[in-house]
Amino acid sequence: MISYNPKEFARFIVSLPKADTIRKMFPVLVLAALHSWLIAWLEIEYFHLSDTSKIKNVSLLHTLLGFAISMLLVFRTNTAYDRWWEGRKLWGALVNNSRNLAIKLNAMLPHDDVKSRSFFSKTLSLFCFEMKAHLQKEETQYALDTAAHPEIPNFDRNKHVPIQVAGLMMSRLNILHKQQHITGDQFIILNTEITSFLDICGGCERIKNTPIPYSYSAFIKKFLFLYMFTLPVGYVFNLGYLVIPVVVLVVYVLGSLELIAEEIEDPFGKDSNDLPMQRICENIQKNMKEVLEY
Repeated sequence: MISYNPKEFARFIVSLPKADTIRKMFPVLVLAALHSWLIAWLEIEYFHLSDTSKIKNVSLLHTLLGFAISMLLVFRTNTAYDRWWEGRKLWGALVNNSRNLAIKLNAMLPHDDVKSRSFFSKTLSLFCFEMKAHLQKEETQYALDTAAHPEIPNFDRNKHVPIQVAGLMMSRLNILHKQQHITGDQFIILNTEITSFLDICGGCERIKNTPIPYSYSAFIKKFLFLYMFTLPVGYVFNLGYLVIPVVVLVVYVLGSLELIAEEIEDPFGKDSNDLPMQRICENIQKNMKEVLEY
C-alpha cells in the first residue's frame, strides 16, 4: 500500500506513481483520441450530418446514459471499497487479538517457561505470515529464524495451513493444561482467543473467494465500452474537433473508476493499493517478541 500525506495537494497533480491510472490507461486514451479524430474528420469533411437539426438530438441519448453509467460506477466503486475496508478491519482485529493473547500468555505462563513462551511467540507470528501466504496463494514457507525450530514441523501445503498452525497452538495449550501449568478457566480464556484467529481467517476467505457477481461485472464493462465507443458520435455534431479532448477526458474518468474498483475489490493481492499485510505481519512478530521473549 502506498503511504502518502493527504495534505500535499500539489503532489497529487504533478506526480505520476506506478499506481496512477493514467499510466495504465495511456494506450486506451491514445486509441480514444484517434477514434474521436476519425469520427470528427468524417463528419466535418464528408458527411456534414450536423446540417440536419434533428441529428443533434443524438447527444441527449448519451446525456441520459451518462447519468445511468455514473450511478453504476458509484455503486461499483463503493462495493469494492467496502470489501477493501472490511479486509483492513479484519487484519486490524488480527493485530489486536495477537496482542491480547500475548499479554494473557505472558501473565499466565510461568516466567521460567522459556520454551513455551518462545513457542507461542513464533507460532503466533507464523499464523499471520501463513494467513498472508494463504490469501495470496503462495507456496513458499516463511522462516522465522535461521535455526530450525523443533516444535514447528513442516506443514502439509496441500491442506489449510492456518488451521494447522492454530491446531499447534491448541495442542500446546492442552499440554500445558494437563501439566497444570494453566488452570481450566485460563484454558477457556485462551481457547477463545485462538478461536478468534480462525474467525478472522474465515472472514478474509469470504472476501477472497466471493468476487463481484459475474453478470454485474460483465454488464458494466460492456456498457462502459459501448458508451465510450459511441461517445464521439454523440457529441461531434456540437463540438467538432473539440470532441477529441472531451472524449479523452471522459474515457479517463470513467475508465479510471473501473480500474480502481478492480484493484481494491481484492485487498489481499500484491497491487500498490492492496493491504500492507507484510508490514502488519512484521509488526505482529515484533510485538510477540517484546511481550513473550523478553
